[in-house]
Amino acid sequence: MNAFRFPSRRRILATGAAAASGLVLVGRHGLAQQRLKPTPSCHDGDEPTLPEIEGPFFKPRSPQRSDLRDGVAGRPAELSGLVLTRSCRPLAGVVVDLWQADDNGDYDNKGFRLRGHIFTDAAGRYAFRTIVPGLYPGRTRHYHVKVQAPRQRLLTTQFYFPDEPYNAKDEYFHPELVMQVETTDDALQARFNVVLAMR
Repeated sequence: MNAFRFPSRRRILATGAAAASGLVLVGRHGLAQQRLKPTPSCHDGDEPTLPEIEGPFFKPRSPQRSDLRDGVAGRPAELSGLVLTRSCRPLAGVVVDLWQADDNGDYDNKGFRLRGHIFTDAAGRYAFRTIVPGLYPGRTRHYHVKVQAPRQRLLTTQFYFPDEPYNAKDEYFHPELVMQVETTDDALQARFNVVLAMR
């Protein structure tokens, strides 16, 4: 299994203003040709990311890994972003725990398929390789995420996809939690920058 590679600091700095607020995604063959649109600029005092319900399918002690696919069928997706404070400071060593439904809308409650956690790097970046989650009754497509900086409160939230027909019908959906999404030849690329309630 190939480990997900973050771009070098030099390469990120070379991307200019877009890199200051976002992440240049790396595919299997190095830097992707297309980049996601830059996220809105960070401002001092930005509102923290909204918390969401945990739901019934969380399992503690997920494996530490960035690639959750492990032979699972489904449309490939790369989810990445930054973890920041309200004053726009990137946070290193933050645990980001991701779990999701498979392509059929089912969760693995016996094992750890499509479950895993990683820690943000020195620049506050996280990145997962996974698949696009399926739909199940009452819910639109979403990723479940727990984010916690060392010695800080835990944030439990969900990330949503733009332009999903079921967004308007899902009682838990919040537009503030919609990811930026772009399609490339290799995979769907999604990004969400998490802002924790700390300075």
